[in-house]
Amino acid sequence: MAEDVQKHSVHTLVFRSLKRTHDMFVSDHAKPVALDETSHKVKMAAKLRAEYSSILHMPVLKEGRDKDHMLDPYSMGYSDPGANPEYLITGTHPYPSGPGIALSADTQMLKMPSEGGAHSLALTLPPSQARQDASRTAASVGDIHRHAGGPERSMPPQHSMSLLEAGGTKSTTMVPRKAPTMPKPQWHPPWKLYRVISGHLGWVRSIAVEPGNQWFVTGSADRTIKIWDLASGKLKLSLTGHISTVRGVAVSTRSPYLFSCGEDKQVKCWDLEYNKVIRHYHGHLSAVYGLDLHPTIDVLVTCSRDSTARVWDIRSKANVHTLTGHTNTVATVKCQSAEPQIITGSHDTTIRLWDLIAGKTRATLTNHKKSVRSVVLHPRQYTFASGSPDNLKQWKFPDGNFIQNLSGHNAIINTLAVNSDGVLVSGADNGTIHLWDWRTGYNFQRIHAAVQPGSLDSESGIFACTFDNSESRFITAEADKTIKVYKEDDTATEESHPVNWKPEIIKRKRF
Repeated sequence: MAEDVQKHSVHTLVFRSLKRTHDMFVSDHAKPVALDETSHKVKMAAKLRAEYSSILHMPVLKEGRDKDHMLDPYSMGYSDPGANPEYLITGTHPYPSGPGIALSADTQMLKMPSEGGAHSLALTLPPSQARQDASRTAASVGDIHRHAGGPERSMPPQHSMSLLEAGGTKSTTMVPRKAPTMPKPQWHPPWKLYRVISGHLGWVRSIAVEPGNQWFVTGSADRTIKIWDLASGKLKLSLTGHISTVRGVAVSTRSPYLFSCGEDKQVKCWDLEYNKVIRHYHGHLSAVYGLDLHPTIDVLVTCSRDSTARVWDIRSKANVHTLTGHTNTVATVKCQSAEPQIITGSHDTTIRLWDLIAGKTRATLTNHKKSVRSVVLHPRQYTFASGSPDNLKQWKFPDGNFIQNLSGHNAIINTLAVNSDGVLVSGADNGTIHLWDWRTGYNFQRIHAAVQPGSLDSESGIFACTFDNSESRFITAEADKTIKVYKEDDTATEESHPVNWKPEIIKRKRF
């Protein structure tokens, strides 16, 4: 009777297969790869073009000669010093030139051109692409120094270029270049807390200022929306209707409407003449975390924990587009009239720029390593910033080209705001506020306001912030159930609060 075949686990069989494969090829492991003649020729042709293009028109060997007499591209000499090849005169030479005329017995003795001949040859050579590039690079570094207020180079770029053209030995690569430095930041007066407004019974999660700058609105975890007088800080009105935390509020500039959204999946439109809900926008499958109004058309965009953003027609309540592509909660959304008209940030660490007409992604920015909870658009420049625990980053529209990192706010960034003066505010989950100079990324002030008496120390967090329309005040919505209002310190001067700035070398870091 035949013996039973021994059974092995899949793991053992796979391991044995790997071992057999390894044993089969182990003898070839250290063997060099065979030289491919075609790829070698392509490589050498590219090397000749890149490194010797400026002298390729100099005297060459007649075609059909033996390969031993070919010009060696590595030594730039002849491989056989005893050989006596015939020349074709094709360019500048110490002797009278004539295309196709062979040298005589006397002139053949001169194997290398004299120093004078080499110098005259250098004078007649056209400027190579590499030289022109070097000149352009030098000029741009000079521009950086000029803009940074640094000293000018002792020799302007044009002069060094003329030296090169004259066949001089000076090379731009030999000039010691200073690394480009960060320009000095603009001075901004410090901001100080001047009002604390209480009234909500839960975390204050969202905030918006109305276009006339008379009042502002807040949404809270106590499920209410409250309207406050901006000048006095007094409560004007409370709106109830949401059955969970109100996560987003926005006031229309085109109609007397207020929009709100919350963790109850609801998106509501309130008529402020009657203080009643007049429209609901149904469709999100989970909590709605943010919303924004398009500045020029009657369109509302909301973002949700269901990983989508939705575009709504305000009047008809129709869900015009469902913007899909994010793989986790979409935490923030912003609209603008220029392309891309919609920008979203998500807990999947990406930022997406959307084509509103097609309802599709134009670009996906993957530089952040952690959740993007806030995005803010600059009011004047065609740029925007995003906030994440790893970094604040600035980007350029329309394609989302990276500008710079703003490092130092090491916390969960819940909110960003920026004004026309170039003051960027970042508010974090741990209650800290950092103020930055937009252009240079210099952090000129840090604030950690005391929590409201009666609140736990752990309830120190900034959930939302915004500048009012005069941009002289900014308002924060906080975890201690208060709203805090800050203004610029009118008494501060550049002498009393100097910029503590050192010209650091710019780090060319992309991520």
